[in-house]
Amino acid sequence: MQVTLCVDAIETQLTGIGRYTWELCRRLAERREISGLQFYSRRRLIDDPGRLLRGEPIYPGRLLRRIVRQMQAKRALRSTLVHGPNFFLPEGTRAGVITVHDLSVLRFPEMHPPARLQQFERRLSESIVRAAHVITDTETVRLEVIAEFSLDPRQVTAVPLGVDSSFQPKAQDELAPALRPWALSAGGYGLCVATLEPRKKIAELLRAWRDLPSGLRDAFPLVLAGGAGWRNEELLRQIAQGEDEGWLRYLGFVDERRLPHLYAGAALFAYPSIYEGFGLPPLEAMASGTPVMVSNRSCLPEVCGEAGGYFDPDDVEGMTKAIDKALTDRDWRQAARARGLEQARKFTWDRLVDATVAVYRAAWDAR
Repeated sequence: MQVTLCVDAIETQLTGIGRYTWELCRRLAERREISGLQFYSRRRLIDDPGRLLRGEPIYPGRLLRRIVRQMQAKRALRSTLVHGPNFFLPEGTRAGVITVHDLSVLRFPEMHPPARLQQFERRLSESIVRAAHVITDTETVRLEVIAEFSLDPRQVTAVPLGVDSSFQPKAQDELAPALRPWALSAGGYGLCVATLEPRKKIAELLRAWRDLPSGLRDAFPLVLAGGAGWRNEELLRQIAQGEDEGWLRYLGFVDERRLPHLYAGAALFAYPSIYEGFGLPPLEAMASGTPVMVSNRSCLPEVCGEAGGYFDPDDVEGMTKAIDKALTDRDWRQAARARGLEQARKFTWDRLVDATVAVYRAAWDAR
């Protein structure tokens, strides 16, 4: 079976979908069921998707090479199994699988930029119609996709994401030098890793943290990490105010090589998102041995299970009380840490690839 994987989601600052795509790139070629693996980006085949990750030109200075790869791409879309891991299938695909990570654009259109809405309106339904099979990250989203597009349940498979082995508990002597450039101490801060976009409910988290008792807030400042996102002008103003008041640190996007230490050093990980397709940051936090307190919405209870503490993301007062209890109850944090490590062991990238290849085989045989 020959597979063409679309890799446009890979970029220097990996989002969850970019991470998912990169793990497929790394692991699919090792599977004996796949006799050939090609990578498709920007209407042509590319030799090394790692160049996208490193921000390098795909074919530097080679016009003829680009033209040849464009011609080869058209043949690949007609003759191989094509996987669109970022919602859409390229035009010209004859046998394809897509991954629909979430339906946030349909559920919360007011929380997305107009250009993104237009893209989904134009391409998502059309890709689902042409796809031989649809993959989702969770059973929660699987049921949403089946209902939204009136699909045969046998056509949609939930394949949970994985967590990298770099996310694990760290010793104090390893954490201290890693956290020093940020002026952070292990066990001395709360953490949220999220893109600054409306559905992540970061503004509500800031209000809840500001309302903590001043002594507790001083002992555990909130550290916020993540990409710039969109529709966040007011949120950025609130972030600046929190930094001025001294209880908030905004780090922006944190390189994946430094992120495991940031997770492992936190006393608590908070994630107030109102809607997710999976929620990779809470899983990475649990694997790092950090207790998690997350929203009770969407698929987060499915992913975090009994390991997570939960709050209503629209109830700021209730969120404050939940965070207060989590930070002051050492017994709860120790129990949550143990449950989180056990829960995180259920999710691996190898299991994801095994299940994905099984979907490929079924789609290829039915083409």
